[in-house]
Amino acid sequence: MNIKVLGPGCKKCHETEKLVREAIAEAGCDATVEYVTDIAEIAKHGIFSTPAVVIEGKVKSTGKVPSKTEIRSWLGK
Repeated sequence: MNIKVLGPGCKKCHETEKLVREAIAEAGCDATVEYVTDIAEIAKHGIFSTPAVVIEGKVKSTGKVPSKTEIRSWLGK
């Protein structure tokens, strides 16, 4: 599973990345997490509000820090 956390490097973006990594570890998923800060790459996903989470090319969240429960639901766990 490929997961991208998109954001310019703000506190909320780092918190989102941390929660995504924790949720993956707790769920025992085989996933790679990429933290994307490049504005052009973020724009390619149609993201205008960060942080954002993209899983397997599908935008799951924008403009907020998702809860671990929410993230696990996206992982199917």
